Amino acid sequence: MSDKRGSYLVLTAMIFAVAMTFIDQTIVSISVPEIQQELNLSSTGVQWVINGYLLSLAALFAFGGKVADVVGRRTMVVIGILIFATASALCGATPATGIAEAWIITFRVIQGVGAALMFPAAVAIVISAFPIEGRGKAMALFFGITGALTSIGPIAGGYLTEWTWRSIFWINIPVAIIALLLIWKSQPEQHKRPQPIDYRGAVLIALGMGLLVLGLQQSAVWDWTSPATWVCILAGLSILAVFVVTESRSENPLIRIQIFKDRAFAVDCLILGLMSIAFVPLFLFASMYSQISLGWQPAEAGLYLLIFFGGFGVASQWGGRILDAKGARPAMIIGGAVAAVGFYLWAQKMTDIDGGAGAQWPFIVMAGAGIGLILSPASTDAINRAPATSYGEATGVTQTIRNFGASFGLAVLGSILIIQNRVNLESLIGNKDKADAIAGAVSQSSGAGSGAAPNPKILDDIATAFAQSSQTIFYIMAGVMAVCFVVAVIWAPKGKMEEVFLDEDGGGST
Repeated sequence: MSDKRGSYLVLTAMIFAVAMTFIDQTIVSISVPEIQQELNLSSTGVQWVINGYLLSLAALFAFGGKVADVVGRRTMVVIGILIFATASALCGATPATGIAEAWIITFRVIQGVGAALMFPAAVAIVISAFPIEGRGKAMALFFGITGALTSIGPIAGGYLTEWTWRSIFWINIPVAIIALLLIWKSQPEQHKRPQPIDYRGAVLIALGMGLLVLGLQQSAVWDWTSPATWVCILAGLSILAVFVVTESRSENPLIRIQIFKDRAFAVDCLILGLMSIAFVPLFLFASMYSQISLGWQPAEAGLYLLIFFGGFGVASQWGGRILDAKGARPAMIIGGAVAAVGFYLWAQKMTDIDGGAGAQWPFIVMAGAGIGLILSPASTDAINRAPATSYGEATGVTQTIRNFGASFGLAVLGSILIIQNRVNLESLIGNKDKADAIAGAVSQSSGAGSGAAPNPKILDDIATAFAQSSQTIFYIMAGVMAVCFVVAVIWAPKGKMEEVFLDEDGGGST
């Protein structure tokens, strides 16, 4: 088997390995009503079926990346797949009894653990399988394909749920088997860097990220005026501050804080975090808009996202080629500009409900293309700037920052959406109490009718108000992407990176 063919077989194996984690980000949301009804889950329980998975991801990405470097990346991918697939099977086997809520939440959290152990190792394996001059193209394929799988979730979830909601978890098992067979066939690298694992740092960052993301996730439930929201956020930030101080003094830290002295790495991480404020929340808000304002069915909402990933997938490949030829800066500058304009024009068309996706699709593709131009080059460039022995650690850092950006975006933009929707409904209906009641019902529902307003005039007002509210959110997303553009123009280093290593103190050198 040629080296090139072997490298692409490794890439295929890693795509199958992480495919489950991307699909699971969206597939479960579609089936939540059926899961809640059959298992008799509380409203809080339903939230934690979704949030438990995301919370464990946020808390353990950094630990997963470090452990991959220490015990071997192939080992951690296999362990992560086995944990994820086993937890998926047990989620699907949730008994319809009194223990159902605790059972499914527990195994959703364990799914997140498996994903957090698997993903940094998988990215590190792909990076190490290709020479530096070919990594842009390889990672463009990786992020292009796995990113598009996120939009498959709503479509697959809609069809699978017609059979049984349990199948949305069981579908992960054959995918896991294929991934394991491909890993056995391709034999990815198994480099190890034995060293003590900083368990104190692991506990600190898990607690800090966990509490911070918990406060952000629950802000929509507890409200921003609730002490619980701010206690979690401030406690999380305080613990993360202690983590930074501790790591800077540790002989074998979980994360070498000095890696941020490399300006390019720091800029890559900042752009990835900012981009995630728009990119990940987009899945939820675009799906809600297509159902509430355009009147699409849940399974059809995935088609709306596929338009976005049409632009994303193609532009990801362009971004990879630009990275290999000229470095990350041009791709991030062009991507930021294209995404900002795309989101802005998309937002302008959102209130044209009659025109629907037909009037919006060029701008949806444009927004997707902008994100696609940024994601792979920024991620790959950041990891390139770590030594080969620390690819897992660097991936853990970038994914932690991306996850925080996504959680922040979901919390803040979600709150703005709810507040703006109340204002817009009150303007259309003219009755504040009635508008607040309908807005509350809509915020808890993914369907246009929401069960609260059977009158056709009210339904039209709901669709119009939500379109206006979504327009506000997408204007903000355009602004965030414009900030990405400015950051790249001002701070991203010029030129193609040939080779980068970290010295003993963790500082970057070229």
